[in-house]
Amino acid sequence: MVRYLDTSLPPLSLGFIALGFLVPALISLPVVLNSLPTPSKPKRKPGLKAAPEGPLKDRALDIYPEDIHGPGAYAELPLGKVKYWIIGPEDGARVTLIHGFSIPSFVFTDVAKHLVSQGFRVLLYDLYGRGYSDAPDTTYDGTLYITQVALLLQHVGWDKTYVAGLSMGGGITGAFAATFPNLVNGKIAVIASAGAMQTTFTISQRIMTSPLVVSSGVSGLLSKGVQARRFKAQKAGTPAAQSVELVGIQMALLPGYPWALASSVRYGPLRGEEESFAKVGASDIKVLMIWGTEDSTVPFRYTGVLQKLMPQAELVTVEGAEHDVTITHAEVVGAALAKFFS
Repeated sequence: MVRYLDTSLPPLSLGFIALGFLVPALISLPVVLNSLPTPSKPKRKPGLKAAPEGPLKDRALDIYPEDIHGPGAYAELPLGKVKYWIIGPEDGARVTLIHGFSIPSFVFTDVAKHLVSQGFRVLLYDLYGRGYSDAPDTTYDGTLYITQVALLLQHVGWDKTYVAGLSMGGGITGAFAATFPNLVNGKIAVIASAGAMQTTFTISQRIMTSPLVVSSGVSGLLSKGVQARRFKAQKAGTPAAQSVELVGIQMALLPGYPWALASSVRYGPLRGEEESFAKVGASDIKVLMIWGTEDSTVPFRYTGVLQKLMPQAELVTVEGAEHDVTITHAEVVGAALAKFFS
């Protein structure tokens, strides 16, 4: 008979061996923890309310006063304070308006008034890094923006809402509806919508939107030059001209604004949301598109791109309107939204 040597250890011995490894690890744990950096939230930069006093801030408050839509309030969200306004009758159908890339809720001023006149309850707010909202030191991607909407809705106690977004706000709207369909009241509207732009992100754009260049202020100076040229091309004193002026003012006054724009160009929902739109297209969510025929920022041809992704989408064409259609044709946009959401 062949006999094998039993080299296994009794359970008690294995316990002592395990304890021998565990005790030194537990003893050294405080040392390891003390050597690690303390967890912290991303740093944030304040909005217009905290901007330094002076003629530029005075001009900002002339164009975009903090009570432009009513008293408003601030929601303290994990990544920073968000300025929002709720206007209209308390029992009105709820509509959330999401502005675009560079101009805060100012762009929806007259559209919101029209919706209120039709009995709607309207929520407006400033995206992170714009207007009166804080600018967290983070990546400005679709996840950041749709999470901001979801948390804000929770803060104000809205369980469902219609949603309308302009330009990049349209990309946010599509991504939000695809990710949180339970928070959408069955209908969304996208106005001159980004989100599926088929442009090439050039090497020069990568350089100009890099953190190093943005922090140096070079991209901000160039942006202000572009905005100044656009401003001269428009009639001074009009809301459209004021919106362009507001871009330059934010660039000068808000330390977090340049990175919010640059990061949004790199990572935000200006492009790459085709999957979100397609998901909405395969759902029961009804869609309205509103577009100006003379839009050179997100050209009218993108209506075809989005209609392929969302076959159920209705289209309202605004003849002669450019990208600032919510300002120049607020009555037309407001009436289209009121009809669709009712």
